[in-house]
Amino acid sequence: MNRILFGDNQFFGVNHISDEKSRLQALHFKNNSAILTVIDHARENDINTFMCTTHDRISSIADIIRQNPFTYQDFIMYPCMPYAHKYANAITEFGMLGAIQQYMPGNFLTTIFKGGKAFIIKDYISLMKIFIDTEMKMFNGIDTPVIFLQNIVTDLLLGLNMIEVLKEFNDYIKMKYNAEAGFISMNMPLLLEKLESAGVFNPIICTSINKIGFRMSGGKDLYEHTLKNKNVRVIAMQVLAGGTIAIPEAIEYVCKLPNIESILFGASTQKNISHTVSLIKYYDKMYSTQPELIF
Repeated sequence: MNRILFGDNQFFGVNHISDEKSRLQALHFKNNSAILTVIDHARENDINTFMCTTHDRISSIADIIRQNPFTYQDFIMYPCMPYAHKYANAITEFGMLGAIQQYMPGNFLTTIFKGGKAFIIKDYISLMKIFIDTEMKMFNGIDTPVIFLQNIVTDLLLGLNMIEVLKEFNDYIKMKYNAEAGFISMNMPLLLEKLESAGVFNPIICTSINKIGFRMSGGKDLYEHTLKNKNVRVIAMQVLAGGTIAIPEAIEYVCKLPNIESILFGASTQKNISHTVSLIKYYDKMYSTQPELIF
């Protein structure tokens, strides 16, 4: 994985602190051209990996990328699924059966048998595979070397101790898409323990990592201990703790830690993208020569 990844929260009005800022961001990015402009700013700063939800508008962005293969020849996307709001809105608008019909891949009559069987016998794994295939349709022809399960599902399955479903997600992504599975979670230490018990070793986990322990279930000390002593490939997200930590302070803390393979951030302007990238490079260089300064 690349060291720096670019996220999409800002494009769809996701802000963990301010509802007003969320509203303004949603208005600013109401046109796809505004999203592409910011993605291109990220690419100008050597960020070629876009970690994104499977929001309906991402399909339009993927279309543009496919239509311009020379421009985006080195561009990578990391899909994160499912986008829960999409399905909730579809159920509200079309009803349960209508929503299933809308999002089933391929011919409905062919896939409904598999889906219907899944409902009848509660075969969650078969149903999961159907929805993975559905979500991945928009990324056809695009390089997607890592495919993530969103924390809303990861942590639900973790809480229910349905680790076999997480293992099946991991195996299916490898088999069907020749990609690595990634897991987004707000409880990285427990998830890692459970994945290892299921035979998934050195997994890719995207999780909150920040100086104040924001959305770090189990606490910052446990996360630091896990990073230091376990084999895990971590993508640090929410490093600014929703904007409550100054950017230089936040980036320095994350760059000190071991086993942080990538740093994920989102930004709305070229200036903020460039500033964040320069800070990551600066602190990476500083602490790569001082390995004893871990915490």
